[in-house]
Amino acid sequence: MRVLVTGASGRFAPYVVRELTSTYEVVLTSRRKPAEELSALPWIKADLTSFEDCRRAVKGVEAIQHIGAQPGPTDHPKSRAAYEKRGIGFDDTFKTNMLGTYYLLQAAVAEGVKVMVMAGSNCALGHGFRISGTPFPIHRLPIDETHPTYPEDSYSFTKRAAEDLLDSYTRAYGIRTYITRLGGITSEEGRREIAESAGPASGWDEWLFDWVSSEDAANAHRLLMEAAEELPPHDFYMLSADDTTALESSRELIERFRPELIPVAEGLEGHQGFISSDKLKRAVGWEHRITWRDFLQCSTL
Repeated sequence: MRVLVTGASGRFAPYVVRELTSTYEVVLTSRRKPAEELSALPWIKADLTSFEDCRRAVKGVEAIQHIGAQPGPTDHPKSRAAYEKRGIGFDDTFKTNMLGTYYLLQAAVAEGVKVMVMAGSNCALGHGFRISGTPFPIHRLPIDETHPTYPEDSYSFTKRAAEDLLDSYTRAYGIRTYITRLGGITSEEGRREIAESAGPASGWDEWLFDWVSSEDAANAHRLLMEAAEELPPHDFYMLSADDTTALESSRELIERFRPELIPVAEGLEGHQGFISSDKLKRAVGWEHRITWRDFLQCSTL
């Protein structure tokens, strides 16, 4: 099977490629040339916001791992100026994440692509990049796919809206579509940094102390693609590690920093994550295998 991986020059895509290359014919696409380690694979230089580029990229493809995205809100009041200094327009997030995904879906349907797995974000919840200054409303912990969403910024909104866009294409055209609501994708280097800087928590983390290893996340993307025929035609899944980035227990974090959440956090044990990936585990047998705490143990020897 020929699989297209978008966003090939990004940080996460190479992990997905490694998961796929031993079994599938992999084709890469991105605006910039991918890392040297991927140079043996065919690469199509393309911009997701160009429909013609998307049409070229999907030629002969049967499945798509859609990793490409603008990874932050380029129009956010606190970061807009910094993006503009780098030559990135205020509307880049919306163009790339919404129009780019729309163009890719249009091209995929025309080419007869059977399945798309998209790297979404648990930012679809609306807990990060908040603009109003109001806290994210937490109804229950751990958070799962049934929790209400409250996005305020363009990144969180486009990740949430893209889920509905994929769903509409599944209904209309029959392409099977799946989204992972990823959070805090962390490489081995990043896990070492977490361990080396670990210390007592000084406050509540608006990102919910959430993370997942790059390797485990890539494994989930492969499993979803391979299980497509056994899954509902469209679905989305939280994709987070089973533990937090904190030294303190999850219960202690709540008692110290968010005691008002105690009534909705019954049953949290140890370092249990505040976002649950149980639905993904049930669907495809995914497991959280890699933990940053291995490096913490090494650093304390």
